[in-house]
Amino acid sequence: MSSEEAAAPTKTSTDEDGMSWWYRWICKLAGVLGGISCATMGIWNCVTVNPLNIAAGVWMVLTACVLFLCEVPFCCQFVEFANVVAARADRLKPWQKALFYCGMALFPVFLKFSITTLFGNAIAFATGVLYGLASLGKKGDAVSYARLQHQKQGDEEKLTGTTDGSVP
Repeated sequence: MSSEEAAAPTKTSTDEDGMSWWYRWICKLAGVLGGISCATMGIWNCVTVNPLNIAAGVWMVLTACVLFLCEVPFCCQFVEFANVVAARADRLKPWQKALFYCGMALFPVFLKFSITTLFGNAIAFATGVLYGLASLGKKGDAVSYARLQHQKQGDEEKLTGTTDGSVP
């Protein structure tokens, strides 16, 4: 075993942002499906004469491109800056991705509320929700919760024992 292998830290099942590998893949899959739905419904939305529908459709296609660039850059391998954008997106915190994806998905719905904008952006919005849930962190275990409640109950007993006027 070389010194580089010994010095390399062992990788756990979660990275620095607290997401496990399987949850990261679920988020990426939701991003791909969101991009597909945004692209198809965005193109469908552009086939009209109403300018608000066209603007919402163009925004949906741009949302699909951003989702593909950030989540699956290998789909855009012929775009020169795709890897740079993906690397920058990977450095974002989950709450930043959640805010970005949900904001991009809500804009066309507010611009022109219709079935195509609503259903086309639903999966992209769900991707933002998944990243938002990831930013909340892992759920605590029952043992630490019970210990916290027991400590809290003991603190309340101490406070009530000294403030009720009786001498202990």
